Amino acid sequence: MFSYDKFLQYPIKITNPNPKLANYIITQYGGPNGELAASLRYLSQRYTMPDDMTKGLLTDIGTEELGHLEMVGTLVSQLSKGTLGKEWAQMQSGEYYADNGAAVFPQSSQGTPFNAASIAVTGDPLTNLYEDLAAEAATL
Repeated sequence: MFSYDKFLQYPIKITNPNPKLANYIITQYGGPNGELAASLRYLSQRYTMPDDMTKGLLTDIGTEELGHLEMVGTLVSQLSKGTLGKEWAQMQSGEYYADNGAAVFPQSSQGTPFNAASIAVTGDPLTNLYEDLAAEAATL
């Protein structure tokens, strides 16, 4: 069902670590409206779609969101590489470093771990699509 190309669609090469920026970007990875939530939202909602075309559309979008997840994770990883706990503590993010080191962990920038409760999957296709639009608008 899935095909994985072992390279990023858009190469990311960050040379200067910046844990403060990584802390902001991590919410796009694992926050309530981040890429992990988006991919799970679309891939779960596809089952309530009324026909194969709309099921396929949500599958395509969910798969694309997984690609975004990989790019955002790469950003956070490169921005965090080689940073020390002292740097994270200076920006009041020592808790993240204490739990995860400089690893990429799905959470919001406030430190809330990813929770599947942040995605809505209902039995109604229109409700699902409205929720998708609201979640996408929240990331702008």
